[in-house]
Amino acid sequence: MTNLGRRATLFSILANSVLFCLKFTVGMISGSLALLSDAMNSFSDTVYSIAIYIAVKLSGQKADADHPFGHHRAEPIAGLLIAMLAGILGAEIIKTGIMGIVEGATYSFSLLAVAVLAFTMGLKSFMWLYFRTVAKTIRSPAIAATSIDCRNDVLVSFIAMLGVSSSFFNLPSFDSYAAIAIGLFILHSGYKIGIENIDYLMGKTPNKEVLDEITKKTLAIPGVKGVHDIKAHYVGNFIHVQIHIEVSKDLKATEAHDIGDLVQKAVERMPSVDRAFVHIDPKR
Repeated sequence: MTNLGRRATLFSILANSVLFCLKFTVGMISGSLALLSDAMNSFSDTVYSIAIYIAVKLSGQKADADHPFGHHRAEPIAGLLIAMLAGILGAEIIKTGIMGIVEGATYSFSLLAVAVLAFTMGLKSFMWLYFRTVAKTIRSPAIAATSIDCRNDVLVSFIAMLGVSSSFFNLPSFDSYAAIAIGLFILHSGYKIGIENIDYLMGKTPNKEVLDEITKKTLAIPGVKGVHDIKAHYVGNFIHVQIHIEVSKDLKATEAHDIGDLVQKAVERMPSVDRAFVHIDPKR
C-alpha cells in the first residue's frame, strides 16, 4: 500500500467513526429513526473502511510460494463480506422503520440533528472528491469504490435530513418513511457491491473496451503480424491475460521471444492488468 493510499483509508476510518458517534448520539437524544438509520450507515462505512484498509494492504503483498499469483483476491473477499453486512443492516433498518409507522413513533424537531446532517453532507462531499483524486493517482479500485460510496452517502444524509425536518412541518411519520428509504438504499448498495465482487472472485471476463485496448497495444509492437485467441479474466480485482501473437516464421527464436517480451510488458503496463501470458505463433 502506498503512503497516499494508507493516509486515505485511515482518514476514511476516522471520519466515518466520528460521523457515527455524532449521528448516533444526537439520534438517541432526538429519537429520529432517520438519523439513527444514517448513523448505522456510517457504522457500516467504518467497518467497510477497516476492511478496505486490511484488504488493500494484504493484496499489495508480493507473490509467495503459497500464492504464486499474489493476494489480489483479498479485496473482493472483503467487499463480499461488506455486502453481506449491508444486507443485514438494510433489512434491520427497514424493519425498524415499518415498526415506527405501525406504532406511530414521533419525536421532537432537533436543530442539532439538522446541523449534524448538514455537516455530514459537507464532509462526505469533500471525501468524495478527495478519494476520487487519490484513486486516480494510485489506481486503486477499492478507494475508487469508497469515493462512489461517499457520493451516495450525501444522498442518504439528504434523505435523513428530510426525515429529521418532517416534524417541523407536522409530518412526524415521514421520519419512519425516510428510515425505510435509507434501508432500501443500503440494501441496493450492498447488492451492487456483492455482484461486482462475486464477478471478481468467479473470474469474469473484462468488458469489450479492455479487450480492445489489449489488442491495440499488442498490434502496436513492431514485428507483431496479428493477434488472436485473447482470453482474459479477473484474479481478484486485476486481470490475467492470455494472448496468441503471430510473427514472421523467418525470425530466429530469440527475435520472436524478444517480441513476445515487448508485448507482455506493454499489456502489463495497463493499470487493470497484473499478468500477461504470450504465446508466439509463426505466421506462414
